Amino acid sequence: MNKPISLELYHHITQFLYHEAALLDDWQFRAWLDLLEDDLRYTMRTTVNAQTRDRRKSIQPPTTWIFNDSKSQLERRVARLETGMAWAEEPPSRTRHIISNCMISETDLPDVLSVRVNYLLTRSQKERDEMIYVGTRTDLLRRRSTTEGWGLCGREIILDQAVITSHNLSVLF
Repeated sequence: MNKPISLELYHHITQFLYHEAALLDDWQFRAWLDLLEDDLRYTMRTTVNAQTRDRRKSIQPPTTWIFNDSKSQLERRVARLETGMAWAEEPPSRTRHIISNCMISETDLPDVLSVRVNYLLTRSQKERDEMIYVGTRTDLLRRRSTTEGWGLCGREIILDQAVITSHNLSVLF
């Protein structure tokens, strides 16, 4: 178990995460980009099903990157969404980012906290196009002297789904 943090710090971190989720849900992508640190790594790998006997031996089937983005790559994704020419997002998706089970721990890096959350991301588009993404996310937050107080410098997204049935993966987690 990690060293406990104060309730005040817990409150500040969760409010930051809720604010970030609202920006994504409201398509306020430029404001969301302002929360990102320049050295950000935003990653998601494929999820594979490993047999219990293999996991015990630390044998993991190979995975591949779904996302392995830097801040500049995310800026280009946002710029594309803003053009109205990103056909995967016409009409724009309606999303809800729901996070829970927030566990915060210190890291060896100065002013950086590790935040593990479970998430549920719902996406609706058109009349019948609905998708649910469930998983866990580990964020690295760096203390900043800004209104928000924190900047996102790392995000590792792990989906529970081994097979993604969505026709595209154009939403931001």
